[in-house]
Amino acid sequence: MTRLLIFAVASVYFVTLSRRSLFRPHTHGFYRFFAFEAIAALVLLNYPRWFNHPFAIRQIFSWTLLLISIWLVLHGTYLLRVVGKPSRERSDDTLLPFEKTSSLVTTGIYGYIRHPMYASLLFLAWGAFLKHLSWPGLALVLLASLSLYAGARREETECLQHFGDAYREYMTKTKRFIPFLF
Repeated sequence: MTRLLIFAVASVYFVTLSRRSLFRPHTHGFYRFFAFEAIAALVLLNYPRWFNHPFAIRQIFSWTLLLISIWLVLHGTYLLRVVGKPSRERSDDTLLPFEKTSSLVTTGIYGYIRHPMYASLLFLAWGAFLKHLSWPGLALVLLASLSLYAGARREETECLQHFGDAYREYMTKTKRFIPFLF
């Protein structure tokens, strides 16, 4: 019962955060909402087993993914704020404040992958899934992964519209989520 209450509270937060995108499926925020929901459900599903067998290979791999997730979101957000220089002049009301960058960020982790924030959520989802393998968990991690992939594809279209050829060239030099791989 407690987990359902926590999920309901998290859902209210995600709806509030995503309210401008929820009825606009052509925005990356629309897909991000479903990833948030799936990840929240996955974390709550597996939380009781997060600390079982702490030195099992699966747990070590899980914690590694979770730590990478934390680093990616902190580093990515920092770069968006400092290098991207968010501006209120970007009129897209579906963007979160730190997403309204006035400069294309191509340094730090952005020099290797285009979507460190989505990669962070992917690593969070898979790290949470590895805490306890189950069919419901697999369904949730796949839903989160597909939602993040769709959101990243949509965000690339948005960035091409905003940054033009500079973003097109940037796409040829970077991977989507995992440096040198994908």
